[in-house]
Amino acid sequence: MSLIKDENEDRGDYILQKDKTTKGVSTFVIIALVLLVIAVVVSGLYFKWF
Repeated sequence: MSLIKDENEDRGDYILQKDKTTKGVSTFVIIALVLLVIAVVVSGLYFKWF
């Protein structure tokens, strides 16, 4: 089983593709996670939890 499928590869057993949609969604998810971590740290400092 392959994790990433190239655009011109003829396979059906893959999890991710190397295409524009996968790259866009993964970029969005990474940015969202970074913003959430920053928000938790800032709120922790503001409410003096740390």
